[in-house]
Amino acid sequence: MGWIELDGAANVRDVGGLPTDDGRHVAECRLLRGDNLRDLSPADVALLVTEIGLTAVIDLRSPEEAAASGPGPLTRVGAVRHARHSLLPELGDTSAADMTAVRLDRAYSRHPDDIRCGLYLGYLEERPDQVVAALRGIAEASGTAMVHCAAGKDRTGVVVALALTVASVRREAVIADYAASAERIDAVLARLRGSQPAAADIDGRPAEEQTPRAETMAAFLDQMDSRYGGVRGWLSRHGFRAADTAMLRARLLEA
Repeated sequence: MGWIELDGAANVRDVGGLPTDDGRHVAECRLLRGDNLRDLSPADVALLVTEIGLTAVIDLRSPEEAAASGPGPLTRVGAVRHARHSLLPELGDTSAADMTAVRLDRAYSRHPDDIRCGLYLGYLEERPDQVVAALRGIAEASGTAMVHCAAGKDRTGVVVALALTVASVRREAVIADYAASAERIDAVLARLRGSQPAAADIDGRPAEEQTPRAETMAAFLDQMDSRYGGVRGWLSRHGFRAADTAMLRARLLEA
């Protein structure tokens, strides 16, 4: 299906159709990925819920981001289950700006050649339980699942890349899906600037620093292989069992 044009979001698409290593494809309308869903119109909600069959929303934003944004219209749809799995460290007494500075410093230490790759590795190191829970949310959805964050490119990009890799989607297709958000980056940033706390890594940074690059996802997948023995190796260490893998694959792939 590809891009889903909505009035109230800029970076929503269906990953259906992506090819796997064994010649299969991801089924359409099983997994959507998106940005902030706060401003969806009634027509958007009808398209997602009635026509596409959305039944689960997996929100990767922090509590601070969600509070700043406010509830979106999908939260009022009883047929849609909502779960939040923040991939950012809890702020506690630390300001959002200070926490962002700490995260960037840690990211540089993890991967000095690609700081965004370092940030992505931080999601795995700092919130492994939330990453695993998000993947289980996709696997357990009765209909279409939507994974989203603020911009739909970094946290969403990582979780979707992990899910697609578990489903044996070809590496080049995983990378291309991640990089596709670059096509919508100007519209995404225009929606978000000034509306998110500093922890969202949006405000005050040029678009080129925010634009997804294929090289970043390639570096991330390389790091998964070298550090953890691959995506499945990391997941198994964090309680994602063989039965979870089978369920996720069955949910995502065409019969």
